[in-house]
Parts: sequence; C-alpha cells; structure tokens
Amino acid sequence: HGSEGQIDKPGQISAKDVNRILMEFLIFLGRSVLFLYPVYLTGSLGLSISWVLLILTMWTVWKNNRKWKDARLDTAVDFLENEKHVINQELKSLNMPAWINFSEVEKAQWINKILQQAWPFFGMYMEKLLKENIQASVRNSSVHLKTFTFTKVHFGQKAPRVTGVRVYTHEVENMEVILDLNLVYEGDLQIDASVKPPITAGVKDIQIEGMLRVILDPLVGQIPLVGGITMFFIRRPTFQVNWTGMTNLLDSPALRHFSESSIVDIIASIMVLPNRLCIPLIDQVKVDEMRFPLPRGVVRVSLLEARDLVAKDTYMMGLVKGKSDPYAILRVGNNQFKSKTIKENLNPQWHEVYEFVVHEAPGQELEAEVYDEDKDSDDFLGRFSLDFGEVKREKKINKWFKLEDIESGEVHLNLQWLSLQTDTSLLVETQDGCACAMLALYLDNASNLPKDNSEFTHNDKHGKHPKEAKVQRKQINPSSYAEISIDQQSKKSKVVFTSKDPVWEECFTFFVHSVNNQVLKVQVKVHEKKTLLGVVTLPLNRLLNAPDMTLDQSFLLERSGANSQLKMKATMRILKPEKPETKVLSKPPSKTEAKPQAQAQKEQSQPILQSQPQRQQSQVSQPDLTSTMPNQASSSSEPQTKYTPHRRGSLLAFDGQQTAPSTPNQLRRYDSQSLLSENAIAHSRLDLTNGLPYPEAIINHKGSFGAISLTVRYANLRNKLVVVVNSCRNLFPCSENGTDSYVRLYLLPDQTWRHRLRTQVKKKTVNPSFDEKFEFTVPIEDAKTRKLDVSVKNNRMFHTRERKDIGMVLVDLSQVELAKGLTEWFELTLPGLKKTS
Repeated sequence: HGSEGQIDKPGQISAKDVNRILMEFLIFLGRSVLFLYPVYLTGSLGLSISWVLLILTMWTVWKNNRKWKDARLDTAVDFLENEKHVINQELKSLNMPAWINFSEVEKAQWINKILQQAWPFFGMYMEKLLKENIQASVRNSSVHLKTFTFTKVHFGQKAPRVTGVRVYTHEVENMEVILDLNLVYEGDLQIDASVKPPITAGVKDIQIEGMLRVILDPLVGQIPLVGGITMFFIRRPTFQVNWTGMTNLLDSPALRHFSESSIVDIIASIMVLPNRLCIPLIDQVKVDEMRFPLPRGVVRVSLLEARDLVAKDTYMMGLVKGKSDPYAILRVGNNQFKSKTIKENLNPQWHEVYEFVVHEAPGQELEAEVYDEDKDSDDFLGRFSLDFGEVKREKKINKWFKLEDIESGEVHLNLQWLSLQTDTSLLVETQDGCACAMLALYLDNASNLPKDNSEFTHNDKHGKHPKEAKVQRKQINPSSYAEISIDQQSKKSKVVFTSKDPVWEECFTFFVHSVNNQVLKVQVKVHEKKTLLGVVTLPLNRLLNAPDMTLDQSFLLERSGANSQLKMKATMRILKPEKPETKVLSKPPSKTEAKPQAQAQKEQSQPILQSQPQRQQSQVSQPDLTSTMPNQASSSSEPQTKYTPHRRGSLLAFDGQQTAPSTPNQLRRYDSQSLLSENAIAHSRLDLTNGLPYPEAIINHKGSFGAISLTVRYANLRNKLVVVVNSCRNLFPCSENGTDSYVRLYLLPDQTWRHRLRTQVKKKTVNPSFDEKFEFTVPIEDAKTRKLDVSVKNNRMFHTRERKDIGMVLVDLSQVELAKGLTEWFELTLPGLKKTS
C-alpha cells in the first residue's frame, strides 16, 4: 500500500493509469489490424470479397455450434451430477398430486386447504385487531395522527400457500420438533385509512415470500402435548406492495425500493431472527425464554481476499476495459457489514474479521455479495451463501467460494465456530480486536418512571416558578425508549408511548472484548426530547461470579424517581474456538492378541521372504490419534518422540493388521501404516524418490501430519467413480512460507503412469483448497472392490534426494456407500515412520 500517502484530487488521472490505457489501446489496435489484414490480403490478391464473407460465415456458424454444444454438454453433466437437486427445483412449480413427496421437502396440500377454509375468519379477526388496537396505538403515537381511522379492511379471498415443508426430528433434541415452511402469499387484500381529511392512504395486492420456521417446544406429557409454538423467518423475506391514496407516490421507481425496504425492516423487527413470535400453550412455559433463548454460538468470519473478479470499469466509451473497485457486503439476518473498497484491483485483499451471533444452525445463512463501487450506482460482481450448519459441523472452514450470477470470481473466507461456555478459565482476552465473550441482555420493563426529568431535579436550582413546576408535573406519561451501550456498541429499544411503566420485552446481544474494563450502560430516555429519565450501569466483571454468569433482577434507576426501577436479565458466555473433530482410528490389537496374528503372518509371508534378501521387519505401532488435530502443523501436546525408518515387508504380512470396520453409515477410516506395506507403496508411487529417506524435518516432526477432505460418489448413469479433492488442513510446513503441495491419486491396483492423477500445485499454504474433480471409468461392482490411494506431496523438497510425501491415506471403497456418496476428513499419516518412545 505504498500509494496510501498520496491523495489524488477528484477526477485526476495518474501516470500509471495513462500508461495502462495506452497499452490497452495499442492491444485493441493490434487486434483490429490482425482481423482486417485478411481483408486487405484478399483485395491485394484480386480475390472476390465473397471468399471473406464465406469464411466469416463458416467461422461464425462453427463458433455458435461449438458454444451451444458445450452448453448442452455442461447442462447434461450438471444434471447427471446433481440429479436430485435439479429435479427438486424443477418440480417445485408443478402441480403434483398430493401423494407425491420427497424425503426432505414434502408438499402440504392439507395445510393449504385448512388455510383457505380459515382465511375469511382470520380476516374478521384482523379487522377487529386493526380497528380496536392498532388504530388507538397510531393515534397515541403523534399529535398529528389524532384523527387516524381505518376506513376499509378486507383481506381478500387468496390465502397464503405453503409450497414445501421440511421437518427436522433426528437433527434436533428429543424435546422439540422443527418445521421449515416455504411460505408464499400473493394476497388481494385492500386496507384503506384516513389520516386527516382529505389525506388518505392504503395498500393492496401484497406479495410476500420467505422461509418460515416453526418450532414446537417443549414436548410435554399432557394436553396439548406442546408447551409452546415459536415462529420466525430465518432470513429477510421478499416483499412487494401496491399503494393507494396519497401513499401511491411510494410506487414511483425512486421511492418503491425505499418503501418496501422499510416495511421489510418492520417485519424483521418482529419476526426475523433474532426476533420471534411466540405463543405459549401451557402456564409452565416462560415467554421470555421462548422468545429469547441463548444463541447456538458465534461464527467468526475472516474476509481474506478475492480473485478473478469481473472488470466493470471502462474507458474511452467502453472501447478499453479497466478494472473494478470491489467491496464486499456480509449479511446474516438483520446484521450487515461492509468491507473497505480496494481501488482498481481484480484480486483484492481485505483481511477483515467480522463476528456474527448464530441463533439457528442449520438454518441461518451467511449471505455475501461483492460490488464494484462507482460514483452513480454500484455494479454487481457476484454473490454466494453458506449455511452456518455446515460451519457448526466442520468447526472451521478455510475455503474459496465461487461467486454466483456472474461470469467469474471467487472469495476466500476463513470461518471459525465459537461455542458458548460458562467456564471462566477459558476466558482469553486478545489484542487483535476479536471478542472474548458474548453478552445477551433481555430488557423486560421499567416501573414508576418520572413524567419528566423535572420531577427529580431541584426546581429552585433552575429558578423555576412553583406554578410552572406544577404545570409540568401534570404532563401526560412519557413516551420512552431504552438506549443500551457497551463502549462504542449502542442499540435502541422500541418506543413505548405514554406509559410510566413501559414494557419492552426485547433482547440484545453484544460482543465483549475486555470483561474487567467494560461496563454495560442502560439509559431510559424520552422519545422526542431525548432527555434522560434514568440510567443503570453494570460492570461486566460482576457476571463472572454470578450463578450461571447470569443476573436476573430489578435494578434501581439512577438520576430518576425514588422508586423507579428497570427489570432486565443479563447473561454472559465465554467464546471458545472449537477445533475440527478428528475421526478416531481403530486401535491396534493388544500384545496378547497380536501374537497369534503375527505368527500367522510370519507363516504366510515365509515363501515370499525367502526369495528376498534377509531383512529385519520391525513392527509398526499405530499412533494415538484420538485427540483433536492442532491448529498448526508444528504444534502438539504429545510428548517428545523419535521416528525411525520402517523396513519394507510384503503386502501379505500386513493383511492381518487391517483395522476393524466402523459403523456402516460412516466412512471407514484407515491408517496408512496398517494397510500399506512399503512394498505396495514403492510400486504405487512412480517417482524417483521412492527409495529415498524422508527429510530430517519430517522424521523429527511431532504431532499430526494434517488431514484431507475428499468427496467420493458414483455416477450411475455414466458408470464413473467421481472423486473430488476438496482441501487439506494443517499440512506439514516445508518452509517458513508454508508448503507448495499437490495431491496424487491412484485407484488400486492400477499403478502405472497412465492411471496417475494429480491436482494443481497450491503454493505457500498449509491449508490448500483444491476443489478439483477426478473421474475413474469403472463399473460400480468393480469400484466396490478397489482402494483409493491418496498422497499429499510437496512440490519442492528440501533436497532432491529426499521423498516428496508429506501425508498419505488409503480409502477402502468397499466400506463406502458409493451410490449415496459422502464427504469426509481423512487423517494423513506417513507409512515407513515408526513412532518410538
């Protein structure tokens, strides 16, 4: 960033820009000459122009035919690989019979019939609610709305429709049932209101679409079997409305987006996470616990960089393409963050960190959009979304995400799942600006608020006449709101009009960076005058010693009335970064069990060993991998150990050491040491370093060699085994800058160069993301008898006379449900290294 100190005037073009524009213009001229030269050559040779037109026609036809052919092939391949997803998307709009359903999303025609039958009665209830309750609230909100009246309320004949239902039972606790309803409402309602004659306003023809989550919790052993019903939109719904009366001006293009966004904001404040609509059905259920349960966790999102973005800026009336000024927007529910703008860069680097509170996982999504900043309107550069359920499952994701709805572009994110803990020993305050704890505040109500701050101030001190003070004491009750803040973080509650005992019932979350130094401040203020009615200060370190780190009580308001109180509940949780789970490998047999096995192995391998030079075969002891993988490849909590090279033996000698299979619905995990002999490894790695020793740094390495994420499935229609190399994590660092790594694949027993597949090299990283797909043409019956040999290699070793392998794994495909397919993390090991104490 050497140019940060130079401040360019608006509209000024630097010398660098001029050189780039001239270079692009010269390239444009060169291309023009290249295309026009054949025309000149044709004329100079005296040929007819028909030859040029014929060639151009043939080339255009061939190009279009090639483009459509590639598109058809891509569509067919995409359909074959994502058959279920494509069919589900296409059938959503079809009017299928009610008896047709899918395993995940089901049709709910019976719900639609109930809604259609009950809709007129719902309209009667809403008409009564609007005219008796909402109308009075609007009149009390402002002196200018004292004559506000609903003149017509008609909810029409079209009821909301549920186009799909998904029920979660196995993924959640036994005490609850979760339903996701895809709700669509294209209503023909009409609501008219008179603000002040002749000013009228109204709405009609509303369209709303969104995913509504319904939680039946808790399940109880008494009628009605459900303790309460909670409803909310997981993400902001889409909304369109037609206005009538004076508000018809809002239908203009300039104001339509503003008006619809404002209404969506109102809906979000009521029914979009973290806000919920709760209906308790039994007395034992507390409404505050239903409406504001503790979040599931926190996700820390590191926005690192992007690459291959589309260039949107142009020069010379579009003849010369420039670059883009990209920035990113990250959104989770109502929370939205905007990154800094990187000027003129198609591969920007942001390195910014954001933290989001997650209330529902799976369910809540991270929505990311990239834009090109312009003076008039910003250009769209792509978007993508990620369900936080995947982050909760994987604990940590470091991945490039492909941008959708755009030609090219990827964004690199690092996501970390943080669990909520009550153990104060886990509290670690950092200096990098990241939070160490989270505070959840439930603001319940206030009582006995003064009508104005003059009630608790000395009138004679301000020189006020007693009559004036008496008039002020006869004011109506205040319209108040609460302002909650921790340092620079500040949030406001809703306004409660004309009440000295306001009830808010709202929940707020804050990130805590220093528990011992930060203070929670709650100020109750008058809505219009912004004058203070009372304040509560709560040092956050008080929560450390409180039971369950929670304070639920009424606090006396300072600088307020004598009996003014504020009731709230403050709960703090420590943020603990979760480490990715490492699959537990089957332990080797005990010494007593290994004796007969070793004797049988010796007898089986005797003929083979007699034909080879006499070698001492050392027994391989399998390392204990039950602990989770460390964050860095060089860090480990294991005691210091030494590695000694393992001698080669026969493959038969290792057949008896295969580990027992795991559960059928999980991918069977293997240690390369227990399944591969050095003889098999030597034949399957066709490079010049097979017989060479490992580098000294690898031999002396303590801890894990990392893990690799693979996706394995079988495409039945094409008779191909598909293997996707997703990414690796915590690889062995071969240099200070990381490792230049790639992945090599064999489908055993095919071990020739012709069957050797490998990925591209990812440079200078111990957490490479490959996302490369490989296909093996093999029948499914044959594939179930094969083994997938995977090796992670360093492209540049310390010396040329050293092995390139930095991690290996062997996957037995007979233990994989190939038709169903799965994605798993596999622990990397190095056969030939023996761990000794």
